[in-house]
Amino acid sequence: MPHRPGRPEIDHHQLIQQVREGNHEAFRELVQRHMKQAYNVAYGLLTNHDDAEDIAQEAFVKVHRNIQSFRGESAFGTWLHRIVVNLSMTRLRQRKREKKRHLPLEEAGTAPEASHNPHDDRKEASNFVERALHELPTLQRAVVILRHLEGLSTRQVSQILDCSEGTVKTHLHRGLKKMKNQLLFLQHEVA
Repeated sequence: MPHRPGRPEIDHHQLIQQVREGNHEAFRELVQRHMKQAYNVAYGLLTNHDDAEDIAQEAFVKVHRNIQSFRGESAFGTWLHRIVVNLSMTRLRQRKREKKRHLPLEEAGTAPEASHNPHDDRKEASNFVERALHELPTLQRAVVILRHLEGLSTRQVSQILDCSEGTVKTHLHRGLKKMKNQLLFLQHEVA
């Protein structure tokens, strides 16, 4: 159901209703509209492209399976983000358990290599920001990603993470402060 010139784009409420009625084209349209956001949130939390793709796809499987229970009390995107964050957190916990079991084998050389190109300041700055972001504890990282990278409101983030707006603000403040300190440290490390 891609948008065609001269044909009005279907709003989310209509699209969701069509998905509930079993319209596969409507579901495909819903996926097309939201897959990039789902992937970006998952990647921001997991820092692994394959895992992010898996989580985004798994999130849409859950959406399809549970679309009848979506009450519309929040925006569809908020509901989807919550699914993606929950799946990503589960994957992170699984990684930690795996890492503990295989720690001696993984200790040497598991840190991802940052490609350093001294002639490309923009790429270097982006690498620093990404590295600082991934140094944050999971919840702070989730808040920073959802609030600043995805552009969601504090209220939306609180709904996704199932916590108060005050908690979101606290994690955002602490996360940004840690990132700033980490960026200063990385800047001095390179100099």
